[in-house]
Amino acid sequence: MFKLFNIPNLFTASNMLCGILAILLSLSGRIDLAPFPIFLGAIFDFFDGFLARILKQQSELGKQLDSLADMITFGLAPGIFMMVLLIFVQDGSIFHENARFDSQIVFDWLTQLSQLKVQNFLPLVALFIPFMSMFRLAKFNIDTRQSVSFIGLPTPANTIFFTAFPLILAQVPNSNTTQLNLIMAVFQPAVLIPIIVVMSLFLVAEIPLFAMKFKQFGWKGNEVRYTFLITCLLLIPFLLVWSIPIIVLLYIVLSVIENVFLKKKENEIQS
Repeated sequence: MFKLFNIPNLFTASNMLCGILAILLSLSGRIDLAPFPIFLGAIFDFFDGFLARILKQQSELGKQLDSLADMITFGLAPGIFMMVLLIFVQDGSIFHENARFDSQIVFDWLTQLSQLKVQNFLPLVALFIPFMSMFRLAKFNIDTRQSVSFIGLPTPANTIFFTAFPLILAQVPNSNTTQLNLIMAVFQPAVLIPIIVVMSLFLVAEIPLFAMKFKQFGWKGNEVRYTFLITCLLLIPFLLVWSIPIIVLLYIVLSVIENVFLKKKENEIQS
């Protein structure tokens, strides 16, 4: 019983509950609040593994529980709140000065699905996120190459990327004309749907990505990690919520650059 309900596993279960809360908030129309349980879930997700190592309670059960919880919080939850976001974007009323996140808009969309019109089904594209997340999490559990780094974008990073969208949309009532025009340009199905598809494909892409694990804290060997952290610290105060997707994209770009240099170095050694 103790092995089943130990502290790391309870943190993992708390992560899952955060994901469920985010889903409930999304379906009630409050996608502006949905990212916050996701952030809390990410904290639980970090500490369950950390505590398991500290308390020496790592187990195969914990590994499986972690994937199940991640599927809810970092797979299904982002798919649901991005689906609801697309519903709001299609409705268009969210861009008005007196806009509010209304569950009635979601309910109306559900009733319109029976009309079998293509445009009514467009928000369902967001479910590609949990679809690919399932394969990502299953692949991670059996891929021995991912013990110290990642192959493909981790589901938490992908989810954090998407949390920026409802947070940005929540700024519409307080936006000036320039900001509102920018938001309206980005928040179009023709822009959002390709972003959803591409980011979801990154989950299973054969792209090595560095992990934020420091074997030692010197600059040598950690150049990419320190560059990433310093850039994040500079971006966040200036861009605020807009910095979130930029940071995730920066993570991917720096990983690709690091791989290019590592391969070049390996080729030089071999030659």
